[in-house]
Amino acid sequence: MRINTQKITYLFVPLLFITLSFIFQSCKKSRSDMGKTLFQKTKNKVFKDVTPEGFAEVFKKVLTDEKSKLTYPEVINAYYEQNNYDPMFVMDHIFNTDLKTSVEYYRAANEHGLDPSLFHEAEITALINKFYNKKEIKTLDQAYYAIAELELLTANSLITYSNAMQYGITNPKKLYKRYFTETIRPDSASMSRIFAVTDLKKYLDSIQPKDPQYLALQKALASGQAAPGLSPEETKRILITGLERLRWKNKPAYKKYVIVNIPDFRLDVMEDGKSVLNMKVCVGQGRNMDNVKTLMHYDDTDKVDNPFIHETPQLNSLIHSVDVNPVWNIPQSIANKEIITEAAKDPNSLEDKGINVYKNGVLIHPESVDWSAVSKTDNTYEFKQQPGDNNALGKIKFLFNNKSNVYLHDTPAKSAFLKSMRAVSHGCVRLGDPQGLALNLFGEGAKYDLIAKDMGLDKPEPTTINLTPKVPVYITYVTSWVDDSGTLQVRPDVYGMDIVLYNALINIK
Repeated sequence: MRINTQKITYLFVPLLFITLSFIFQSCKKSRSDMGKTLFQKTKNKVFKDVTPEGFAEVFKKVLTDEKSKLTYPEVINAYYEQNNYDPMFVMDHIFNTDLKTSVEYYRAANEHGLDPSLFHEAEITALINKFYNKKEIKTLDQAYYAIAELELLTANSLITYSNAMQYGITNPKKLYKRYFTETIRPDSASMSRIFAVTDLKKYLDSIQPKDPQYLALQKALASGQAAPGLSPEETKRILITGLERLRWKNKPAYKKYVIVNIPDFRLDVMEDGKSVLNMKVCVGQGRNMDNVKTLMHYDDTDKVDNPFIHETPQLNSLIHSVDVNPVWNIPQSIANKEIITEAAKDPNSLEDKGINVYKNGVLIHPESVDWSAVSKTDNTYEFKQQPGDNNALGKIKFLFNNKSNVYLHDTPAKSAFLKSMRAVSHGCVRLGDPQGLALNLFGEGAKYDLIAKDMGLDKPEPTTINLTPKVPVYITYVTSWVDDSGTLQVRPDVYGMDIVLYNALINIK
């Protein structure tokens, strides 16, 4: 049966609004005694004359005037419209010290590598103090504006802090041009939940990150330690970016998955939270390592991600099959830049490497072309490297759907694995032990036996073998973590992504 997704969408949208409306309606309270309550708590006679109707008129104006300063104006405005502009934070949380407690959490934001001013802790404190100082609020108009300003600032700051702790304060999809990892971001429904919180301390405690790795990086940040070869300040900046990455909701939630960490040049197969197989990998070429800026030396131009053409993307997908003894359909960019240039120097190089040449889909002999006369922008010719010992993909490649046409594969260039800096490929991930990965994913049996046999053939033929069940794969970018021995590990920022992220964090308003 075919599911009509468009119809479902049309049904879901009004259902969402009905649900939110129910949440909002359920939060409504009668505030007929607003003035009396405020007077009893503050002992300021000015508050005696406060009414819900009078406050609503002022609050509407403040909402309009302050809209451009709010991070989430639509969510906030929607709630108060549905709830008769009831100042629920002021009325329900200021006099039981909840708001002062929230400020304490905001002040401790630097423990998470965040600037406390993002949550307006000083402004909220000043507004709270106004309610206990009769000299600060002398007129009814001042009373209305004090309530409105505190209510609005509290709502905005609480949503901002809540989002930062649970989702990260930045959106990686907006930061990085080659970021294709499924990442959950806060929506209006999740943000609106803060209006239903009855115990702010309990809620703020519940949203603190509790991942052991996060806590370990927090401890390293608090200690002010320096990683080997780095200053304390540069280590601090790397840890700040590491904490933000851990707050992003993009982590695997599977019993078994494959994960590649680009800066560590390493692949792990994870099962039940433990690595059961690991190997060295080579990833896409980054910037010239001699010229890479560090987090100690950056400028405003580093706010924008400008990936090198061969950088390996961040992504998640499912490994669905392998090609044993694959044919390499050489991308036009590589053909124009490298293959044609090499053929111009040595026409025999194509045949020596088993590269077939096609013109208009027809196989031709490479020596029939004067390669020195072929422009690097000429797309007339197509190139395919046949299976064999010289094939750039080696004996096997692991396939998964992705927008960047990358995959995991074997390679005949084994010497690269002896290097410490292994950002050397055209974008795909080269495996140090491809047959070991095949054994782990397929397990012992007929399919793996066929893979092993075909990989050893003297005259190989391409074979595709499906993997069932499919195995999730994640290609990530992590430059700092604490290992099992409690040692802080730091890796080079080979693609300059730490710099982009750090600049985003310190420039958030």
